[in-house]
Amino acid sequence: MLLTFLSEEIGGDIWTYCITGVLEYLGMQFYLGMLLISFVVSMVGFVPFIGLLYRLKFTRKKETDEVRKDATAAFHQVRQMHAWKAGVPTGGGILVALVVIILFAIASEKFTLDRGLIWGYPPGWELAAIFVTFAGFAALGFYDDLIKILGFGRSGFFGLRMRHKFLLQWVVGLTAAAILYWGLKIDFVYIPFFGIWRLGLAYLPLAAFLIVGFANAFDITDGLDGLSGGLLLICLMAFWVIALAGLDQVLATFIAVWIGALAAFLYFNIYPARIMLGNMGGLAFGATLAVVGLLSGRMIAMLIIGGVFIAEGVSSMLQLYSKRFMKKRIFLIAPLHHWLQLLGWEEPKIVARAWLTGIVLAVFGVWLASL
Repeated sequence: MLLTFLSEEIGGDIWTYCITGVLEYLGMQFYLGMLLISFVVSMVGFVPFIGLLYRLKFTRKKETDEVRKDATAAFHQVRQMHAWKAGVPTGGGILVALVVIILFAIASEKFTLDRGLIWGYPPGWELAAIFVTFAGFAALGFYDDLIKILGFGRSGFFGLRMRHKFLLQWVVGLTAAAILYWGLKIDFVYIPFFGIWRLGLAYLPLAAFLIVGFANAFDITDGLDGLSGGLLLICLMAFWVIALAGLDQVLATFIAVWIGALAAFLYFNIYPARIMLGNMGGLAFGATLAVVGLLSGRMIAMLIIGGVFIAEGVSSMLQLYSKRFMKKRIFLIAPLHHWLQLLGWEEPKIVARAWLTGIVLAVFGVWLASL
């Protein structure tokens, strides 16, 4: 939107000169450098980190029949397909989150200096929106990982019910939405071909719903080796293009750091996975992806770019709704990636085709964002 406004206000030659100068000032080398640093630090850290998880027995446990006595035959069939994954370390999101938070905190000093030219939002509030979401949902996810790995959920020690955890998610989601609304003055949705629509206070529940929704949809998608991580990498590349086009230094830097760490994780997470993401990464990454989309000002494009995550989440919601209110199942099993496994698709095939779908949706979403 900023670029469109400037192009209408100044002439073409001056416009080209200004954009060239701004891009040289911002320096793509900074973003690419942060991406490479994040990737190298994460790659170096993952090997000893995987060994540490083994020693701490922070691994995927073998499920017993008592876990789901009312489970269907389809559930047991899918569980057997994944039985070989028992013992694989889980918690890769812990290292990714730490690397991203630390490196982004160091890089954020760039935006507090007088020489830092900021286009768009006030950097302090933008940093707050990102940190609150990323750290808040990471803490909630880490709690889930800890309960599962240490077995506290089965013993009843310090366990929260699902509705309590869902309520806490809404608390963090509304906090992030409040920062977007009051701190950054974002209260609109941009609809391609129709322009900007101001929502006022209605923006708060809508933004919180998207943040919580994407957090859980991403967590649900994290069921096959490389599936959620690869799709997220595709989404982040799309939003990186949008952020760079919008001259948003803060968002572009955060995405660059995140891409680097995520790429390193994906190296160890592709089939057959040496490490899994865990709930910490699942919740934090999904929620923060929504905030990245909201900060870009392209809510509709975000729904397109994250379309595979939405499809996975909606399939699980429909399954829960039909079981509770219609007393029957729409799918043999949900989410969609498990249903495809029952149809006979091999795990790498499902992941590869999901990535291809994500690429097409990302290109479409970026195109919509450019209108």
